[in-house]
Amino acid sequence: MIPPSPLEDPAKAAHAWARYRRIMRWMMTITVGLVVGSVILLYRSNGMVSIHFYIATALGVGFTMLLASALMGLVFLSSGTGHDDAVVDPLEEDNPYK
Repeated sequence: MIPPSPLEDPAKAAHAWARYRRIMRWMMTITVGLVVGSVILLYRSNGMVSIHFYIATALGVGFTMLLASALMGLVFLSSGTGHDDAVVDPLEEDNPYK
């Protein structure tokens, strides 16, 4: 029998997902600030090149930051709730669930 995950409890799952959404809101705010700062920095150093350059830069920086923060937030969610500890490794020598 596989041990139950702590995320199967609705109260713990609701708390964990609320924490994840809070992290993502903060990261969205930081990402918007970083995108604006990078576009301003590029404009100051290069002047007005092409609007497509600034759009591509904003989308690239924004997408990269949000993807990285979403994946890192999921790692925090999995580790912080104890979900990682509930996983059974079938190759482990002293596995009681073999």
